Amino acid sequence: MAEIILKDIRKTYAGAVEAIQGVSLEIKDGELVVLVGPSGCGKSTLLRMIAGLEGITSGEILIGDRRVNELDPAERDIAMVFQNYALYPHMTVRQNLAYGLKNRKTPKDEIERRIANAAKTLEIEPYLDRKPRQLSGGQRQRVAMGRAIVREPAAFLFDEPLSNLDAKLRGQMRIEIKRLQRSLGTTSVYVTHDQMEAMTLADKLVVVNAGRIEQVGTPIELYEKPATVFVATFIGSPSMNLLGGDSATDGWSLAPNFPRPSGSFTIGVRPEDLTVVAEHAGAGDFEATVRIDGIELVGAESLLHGRLASGQGLVFRVSGRAAFQIGDEAKVAASRENLHLFDAQGIRVTRGS
Repeated sequence: MAEIILKDIRKTYAGAVEAIQGVSLEIKDGELVVLVGPSGCGKSTLLRMIAGLEGITSGEILIGDRRVNELDPAERDIAMVFQNYALYPHMTVRQNLAYGLKNRKTPKDEIERRIANAAKTLEIEPYLDRKPRQLSGGQRQRVAMGRAIVREPAAFLFDEPLSNLDAKLRGQMRIEIKRLQRSLGTTSVYVTHDQMEAMTLADKLVVVNAGRIEQVGTPIELYEKPATVFVATFIGSPSMNLLGGDSATDGWSLAPNFPRPSGSFTIGVRPEDLTVVAEHAGAGDFEATVRIDGIELVGAESLLHGRLASGQGLVFRVSGRAAFQIGDEAKVAASRENLHLFDAQGIRVTRGS
């Protein structure tokens, strides 16, 4: 096990396109860090640079106490799990697990010990003599993780390993990966574009946007105190509602004593923090009137999609089945502690108590 440190990492392609723009990050020993962001943001490029599959233009990568910039992937003491499993189809599960160890001249009895331990941990013992085509997607992913585990590396790198699985199986595998990482205590870096996957897996969450780190923190820190408008809209489902300016003519308003920054600003409020109130109630620091144009029943709650007078959308949640119909008007409110304020550059403004 080892910590991983990135120091001002940059990646520039031909034509002076800077894909990674000065990323610095410290991943502690035994920590599970998730890099999350939209497609093309640079998260997979960062992972490949840690692995040594992609060269860096400048900066420094340390794994443990070693600078690994010039080391080949095989010399970095890492194991990588890919989204396409990368299993050898002509080999059995046992042979797939043993392949890398044999290439490293690991003694036969040690190979058998490691395979037995990994197979027990991942519950793939019944499948050791099967070939990949005889396995389900989830079983193949377990084998792919087993091939990483038997290496007993300093760090695991996961490149969107669950993206080929259906929704139910992804949920099950998230739990298994978290359990496995905790039991092994191995430093892990996990890349995904799925913010739900990121929130449920991460000890520490790193939001990447356009080759830069937007924010680093625990999942709950990023959810409750997003540093930028980008983080506010990317973390959370449905996304945070964002409203610009302060105009009662648009169908929403702030209490007169609510502290505002100078110049233009954006107010953010999450759907679950909006409460339906009576038409003439003065119930919160934020109030808005919307016309309902969409209703989604999601199990024990409903998501209501409304439109302000300006035409801007606003989403809020209610428990159980909604008492509204399409076309109804609703007044919603939120208290000060549930409002998020961003300046003209989209940066979070710290409010007073």
